[in-house]
Amino acid sequence: MGLHQFVIDAWSWLNYKPVMADAGRPGSRAFPELAGTWVPPHELRRLAAYKVLASYDNNQAGQLTAASGDAGALERRELGDAANLVDTALGYLLGSEQKVAVEGAEQADDEMPTPGAAEAAAVQKRLRAWADKELLTFRVQQAERAAVLLGDSVMVLAWNPQKRRPTLRVYDPGFFFPQWDDEDDDFPSRVHLAWELPADDEAGMKARVRRVTYELGPISEGGEEGDAAAGREYPWEPGRASNVTCYLTDAEWLLDDLKNGETLDRLPIGKAAYRVRPDGTALNRLDLMIDFVPVVHIANTIPDGGEHWGRSVLARVLQALDELAATDSDSSAASATTGTPIIGLAGARLPVDRATGQPKELQVKAGAVWQLGETGRMDALDTSPQLAELRARVDHLLERIASNSRVTAAGLGTLDATEVPSGYALKLALGPLDALIGMMRLAREHKYRLLFKMVQRLYQAGRAEGWLAGESLPTRLTWAPHTPTDRGAVLEEVVTAYGAGLLSLETAVAMLVEAGYPIEDASQEVERIRAKAEQEAAMRVAEDAARRGQDEDAEDAQLETETRAVA
Repeated sequence: MGLHQFVIDAWSWLNYKPVMADAGRPGSRAFPELAGTWVPPHELRRLAAYKVLASYDNNQAGQLTAASGDAGALERRELGDAANLVDTALGYLLGSEQKVAVEGAEQADDEMPTPGAAEAAAVQKRLRAWADKELLTFRVQQAERAAVLLGDSVMVLAWNPQKRRPTLRVYDPGFFFPQWDDEDDDFPSRVHLAWELPADDEAGMKARVRRVTYELGPISEGGEEGDAAAGREYPWEPGRASNVTCYLTDAEWLLDDLKNGETLDRLPIGKAAYRVRPDGTALNRLDLMIDFVPVVHIANTIPDGGEHWGRSVLARVLQALDELAATDSDSSAASATTGTPIIGLAGARLPVDRATGQPKELQVKAGAVWQLGETGRMDALDTSPQLAELRARVDHLLERIASNSRVTAAGLGTLDATEVPSGYALKLALGPLDALIGMMRLAREHKYRLLFKMVQRLYQAGRAEGWLAGESLPTRLTWAPHTPTDRGAVLEEVVTAYGAGLLSLETAVAMLVEAGYPIEDASQEVERIRAKAEQEAAMRVAEDAARRGQDEDAEDAQLETETRAVA
């Protein structure tokens, strides 16, 4: 008997699955679509891992196991525990809302704003308008659910000449095939988005593969591609000529035309059918007039050194989810024998089927009467202790899943409120969840900054109104608190600190926003507070002036009365 192949990589936690046992062709039986000749062999484990995780999200893990040869797995009960874990982690990651924030914009309304604050506020306003038009909150939720479930997600930007703005789309990470020239590079210089298109017999279309490629390369302006003299000055780097641009290619190949060895990066150019834009331009190395690849890969976790891929929130608890499904199945079977027990009869007079002459099978049901002889006896099999043990094991597994996933029992809502003696104890119980969400948000921080930098540069490249040349302003996506905040305590802290002059008004309002107070725009709220304070101050000055005038009139009247009396 030969030794099993031992593999350690970003998806080693799935090695216990039969579909992942063959390191060379994982999932070849369960996922026939991965057997396409165009799929790069080194990507098969990643794609198979995505398939396995998607099966858990859709309560199909039993079907997947059955496809690997275990027919009994079809009876496994799956009650949505995996999807619940994913959705719960996603909810804490996203918080109640997300906002676009440009560094320095909050200081635009200060009495002495810092240099560039007005420009930052203007860019922030335009980016928030773009976010509303492009349904950024919706797109972020699409991308983040895929990232939390599968470990990775992909967002693609493109300039739309008709809408005069960048468009944002989310792609399945299974369509994403980056090509690194050097593994030490931060970003790939070439990216493929590829997927199969099924055959359509009615339309007479054969099965084909579509590949969209973004590639950085030397600028070619009517001459040789390697012409180093060609250069271009981009709006975000004024005064500096660049020899690099991004080319877009969108083509299709018939699967029947592909041979072994013609993988994604080696598809025959002579058999490509290029897509065409509405204006008639063929998408064959179309110069996008930008010097970056407008594709953002979001990883759910911080990748290990030398890796580029994230890890699913289900990764470390997948085997526990299998055990939970098996225990639920056993519990269901035990509950059947508890509700309708197995009964043994001795000395019973069984009715006889007249047609066959054989005793009829007895059924346990309400109102049934069985005649027993003098020595007759009935014994019932009591399975309730086993059922209680199985239910206790379900609770144990749920607690283990909550602990090992770091979502915690308090985060999943399974913690009994009577077991929490104080708010401080609850905060300690949520500690692992705080660390998990902090790590997940940190993994995304740079990617969303990169996304907004690309948005600004696409606006500049498209010569959109109001977008001037110059370096892109640092922009980030801010997240609301993932756990409830004691708003009363925050308000008291803000009032005390601001009253003592320890906090600025801007910082005080920002703290209230983070605490969940219904403040739409912090800068506008600061402006309203200051306007109201100035109005109240003006009213007090007017009242003081009127009061002084009345006092002076009274003094004059009294002096006149005294003068008359002397006269």
